Amino acid sequence: MTLHPTSTRLRTGLAALTLLAGMAFGQLAFAQGKGIDEPFRDAYRKTLAGKTVAYVPVALGFDLAQGWLEGLKKELEPLGVKIVVRDPNWNTNAGAQAVTTLISEKPDVIVVHNPDVQTYAKLLQKAESQGIQIVQINMRSAYPSVVYVGADWIEVGEKATNAVVDACKGKSNKIAVVQGALSAAASAYTLKGVENVLAKHPDIKVVSSQAADWDAAKAKGITQTVLKQHPDLCGIVGFWDGMDSGTAAAIKEAGLTGKVFLATSGGGEQKGACDQVKSGAFDLDLSYDVPTQASNMAASIKWLLQNPGKTGTAKGSIYTTLIPITKANAGNEGTCWKLGKT
Repeated sequence: MTLHPTSTRLRTGLAALTLLAGMAFGQLAFAQGKGIDEPFRDAYRKTLAGKTVAYVPVALGFDLAQGWLEGLKKELEPLGVKIVVRDPNWNTNAGAQAVTTLISEKPDVIVVHNPDVQTYAKLLQKAESQGIQIVQINMRSAYPSVVYVGADWIEVGEKATNAVVDACKGKSNKIAVVQGALSAAASAYTLKGVENVLAKHPDIKVVSSQAADWDAAKAKGITQTVLKQHPDLCGIVGFWDGMDSGTAAAIKEAGLTGKVFLATSGGGEQKGACDQVKSGAFDLDLSYDVPTQASNMAASIKWLLQNPGKTGTAKGSIYTTLIPITKANAGNEGTCWKLGKT
């Protein structure tokens, strides 16, 4: 049916009058000192209230996982969002079972911290195919879900290695690399960053590059052996400060604190990062700022819950802005965060 031009103009005129009437009402209310309802607030709160977000870290008992959970609760629970936690406690099979069970329970969103690139990949794809939004934090799988929030691990590797290379100038040029778990994205991508820098510095010799599997005791044992074999070692690139507390302990026991430059990375929690740098255990700790990561996840979740539809149609990443922690800023208020105060 074709509308008559006069009819079209009439409809346009009525719409304009309605808009002007609304504006006039708002201006009148303001002029009289009266408040008016914000037209989008109720829909926002109703959309979020009653939704469920499931959280599956690799384990709950360390600063990263606890900080993310605190941040999610702070942002989402006041809006009526229920947060459920499944803690595999470093057991990959238990984690896979937890994700499988959650798919059958159908929460609105699953936040997952992958132990490696493959184990959860098909499960996460299955979850999104069934309408569950997947947010991956810091260690992503081979499956690209709707959102990834986390560190740019190649950048972490490059910055840490550049710092070690600079510290080794005029010294032995011997360095070691203490990796995490070989199958974890964080470890594999960080190693690529290390390799990118070393390719530009052929004078630097890597005398050891071993995986400590995120375990402080293994990192300590590896470092003890390397230092016995190479007492003139000038630097170590570590892949996580929780693990590298063991690396630092081995350096201290050898009497080489301040002589062997240790660069690492982590979530930036006070005891695990700033206090360790101030003590001299770490020379550089690249923080990926857990509270900001948690805020980014929460904001992503709020957006996803307000935009229902086919999951996985749009995908994106929110990479962390790194905070280099050194003795120059480790004592400054706000450089690090504290558990229970996110």
